Amino acid sequence: MTALNRGVRPSTPIEETVLIPTDHGALHGDLRVPAGAFGLVVFAHGTGSSRHGPRNRNVARALQERGFGTLLLDLLTVEEERTESPAEELHFNIELLADRVMRASAWARQNRYTSALPIGYFGASTGSAAALVAAARQPENVRAIISRGGRPDLAGPYLSKVRAPTLLIVGGNDPVVIRLNEQATERMAAETKLEIVPGATHLFEEPGTLEKVTELATDWFIQHMTTPEDRETKSARS
Repeated sequence: MTALNRGVRPSTPIEETVLIPTDHGALHGDLRVPAGAFGLVVFAHGTGSSRHGPRNRNVARALQERGFGTLLLDLLTVEEERTESPAEELHFNIELLADRVMRASAWARQNRYTSALPIGYFGASTGSAAALVAAARQPENVRAIISRGGRPDLAGPYLSKVRAPTLLIVGGNDPVVIRLNEQATERMAAETKLEIVPGATHLFEEPGTLEKVTELATDWFIQHMTTPEDRETKSARS
């Protein structure tokens, strides 16, 4: 077995608030793993949000219902959030945030509830760039990536080194971010798809737009993180 498949899948649902150590304190996360989960999706939010943000939590709940565990993660420590400047330099420190995503992946590979599960990344805003950099630096750790309203351009030279299939989701009424995502797509060597959600602005607050994000994300993770046997099992449960 590879490092992504050690251990066994949890037989009962898991709900825990977890602490993930870093060199500068602990990161807080909310871990939810349904019984018999097929994989674990690590969420990396960006500026102006937290692990309590309603959009990512809504997506996480939908993924849990489809058989995926989720780890909603604050990429800064409590002290870093408290002392962050109005310019939010730390939220734009992509190397730092990528290191935090990698630490969360390493923690998940050692955790008894998640060590058997393949990992996917779901990034938003600057968290998308952090997820892409983490995936480029440790390609063996991630099976699939999703960026929602993200800034993949901030991953810079790492874009061409990403190997995991990547789905970029952008609102149709977010022209600047559409252009940045189109440019990022041209620089990526991995399987990459750009989905533009009509009528959506940057935060996907318009009716039905977040539901579309959830549908696209779920389908992408099912396609790239599950086996035919997993899908048969899920179909039998439904």
